[in-house]
Amino acid sequence: MTDYVPMTRDAYNKKRAEIARLENEEMAQIAEKIATARAEGDLSENAEYHAQREAQGMLQAKINKMKSDLANASIVDPSKIPSDEIAFGATVVVKDLDLDDEEEFTLVGAGDEDYDAGRFLITSPIGQGLLGKKVGEVAEIAVPRGTLRYEVKSISYQG
Repeated sequence: MTDYVPMTRDAYNKKRAEIARLENEEMAQIAEKIATARAEGDLSENAEYHAQREAQGMLQAKINKMKSDLANASIVDPSKIPSDEIAFGATVVVKDLDLDDEEEFTLVGAGDEDYDAGRFLITSPIGQGLLGKKVGEVAEIAVPRGTLRYEVKSISYQG
């Protein structure tokens, strides 16, 4: 059974545009490079030919993964999400009860994550641990290095 991939309409459209760009521009460039390398003669000892064939395969795998994400996409309408609890698309300020500092996370769908920028997958342990919590509640989240304890300070949604 495949899992659905939550994403906003905007993220869905961006991913579709990226697939079109990869297919129409980058794949065409690789095809040209393969044709040029093929014209150089003996393919068994042609490193450029083999490198471009490998690049083509890797690009196709990336395109296939993105298409799979779109096929399993569940478009989330931010206006339908209750604003008083943590759900997909929420930007959350939490207080780490063990380190006594505040952190900000935004819960996003696959392809939009950027952990360095605080954009966490909704399906990650932190995303799942915060899901459904309200301001003032404490989330205890099991992670490989122990248990994180976060008190929810604020919840907001970007329109």
